Amino acid sequence: MTRPPTLDPDWTPEAVVFDCDGTLIDSEQHWQRARAIVLRGFGHAPDEEFAERAKGLHYRDCGVLMAELVGAPDHAQDMTQQLLNTFRALVAREPVTTRGARELVRTLERVAPLAVASNCPEDVVRFSLESVNLRRHFRHIVVPDDRIRPKPHPDTYAEAARRLGVPGGRALAVEDSVNGMKAAVAAGLRVVGVGPRPAPEDAALADLWVASLDDPALMAWAESRPTSADRSDTAHTAGAAGASDSADAADAKVPRPGGPTRQDPAGAS
Repeated sequence: MTRPPTLDPDWTPEAVVFDCDGTLIDSEQHWQRARAIVLRGFGHAPDEEFAERAKGLHYRDCGVLMAELVGAPDHAQDMTQQLLNTFRALVAREPVTTRGARELVRTLERVAPLAVASNCPEDVVRFSLESVNLRRHFRHIVVPDDRIRPKPHPDTYAEAARRLGVPGGRALAVEDSVNGMKAAVAAGLRVVGVGPRPAPEDAALADLWVASLDDPALMAWAESRPTSADRSDTAHTAGAAGASDSADAADAKVPRPGGPTRQDPAGAS
């Protein structure tokens, strides 16, 4: 089935789950630099093909890939740790949000609760978000562990939606990597893809594709969503009206002293 080319104007998510690296935090440049630094230490320079293969990978898988690239598979664990340490140092030195990230987060926070689903270690995600003062907007951070598999498996997105209290089909994912979009789609979420547009078969994973999070169409859609407070008020009003209607219906069946019931205006019994 072909996925729609844009977000449904009549649909409002009940939860929103963001990827972190490359989506909220402009950290792909840091990962690229970290990979290059570690690889150079082993006498190897990364090329474009490697960069594409490494994007969106769990950092441990990236360490294995790097070790294979330099012909030293036994050094995978050492290269993985070097990669993580180098990345942390680069982020600490230069934390940067992606274009539009701060504004979109603030807008969607009024619409639905937010979470982050990432392949990175939780302390790295937390540190990255705190570095740019975004951590406070997210109720949960979900990362791989012994029971949660990394993207492209659906586990991180499925768990994030579960923690926010909604089924995947009522949640929206915001992702920059193909692996991440595959994970979100497999978990049932609708998807906003962000960044350079990939091959058509990969771009089709997203309901909407934008070059950056400040895209006018995306922001207009987000700003037009009813807030969670508005939806709560509407639900409360509808519930109160329903209760009143039920009370009126019950009341109509109670005979009035010396007069007809509301159901029988002629007074016949």
